[in-house]
Order: sequence, then structure tokens, then C-alpha cells
Amino acid sequence: MSVGVLLMTHESMGAALVNAARHVLGRLPLPLQVQEVGAGDDPEQRLRAAAASARELDHGDGVLVLSDIYGATPCNIAQRLPQLGVHMRCVSGLNLPMLLRVLNDPEQSLDELAQTAAHGGRGGIVVDHP
Repeated sequence: MSVGVLLMTHESMGAALVNAARHVLGRLPLPLQVQEVGAGDDPEQRLRAAAASARELDHGDGVLVLSDIYGATPCNIAQRLPQLGVHMRCVSGLNLPMLLRVLNDPEQSLDELAQTAAHGGRGGIVVDHP
């Protein structure tokens, strides 16, 4: 079994990150789906769609939800998923290093992957030294 990964992002961001990850890795070692929230989308409808995706992804080990901005609509929707019975952890601040780190550790548990995601996201942010 493995943890499923659900990207909850603003419009077009999730698909772009998945395409970049495929470019780098060649294949995705964890089941992954994307739910993107557009400006005019109904949050309740997006919640139902996200719950359906999460249920499809959960093969017993839970779902790691990666969201772009804490407090924004995609993250707020994700944080409502446990109320619908979804076993998940949510990490915000999604960037490509975060996603790659998660996909490089497919054997980790849900809690371990949540920590890996956070460390990978932070570790991918570097200020150059002129």
C-alpha cells in the first residue's frame, strides 16, 4: 500500500507542477490527482470533487494533500475533507521541491510524508549570495 497525493491548488498550478515532476522523475511513484480551484468555482462543488478524488486515492494509508497557499480557498477546502471522512494530512506552501521530495519517498507513512513535504518545501527555498 502507499499514501495517495492530492494537489489542491489555484487554477493551472497543480497540473504544471505534475508536468514538471514527470519531466524530472520520468514516472510518478505514488498515486496522484490534482484538484484546481478557479476564480468562479463553487467551493461546495470543489469540496465534493476533492473528497471523491481523496477517496479514490486512499488505498488504506491515507492521503497527503498539498496546497499552494495556507488560508486560500484550495487549502480551506482541503481542511474540510476530514469532516467528510477522509483520512489525510494537509501541507501548504506547495512548490516543486516539496512535490519532488514527497514523490522520492513513496514508502513513507502519511505522517512521515507530511514532514518530508514540509522539509522539502523549505529546503527548496534558497537566497543566493551575490
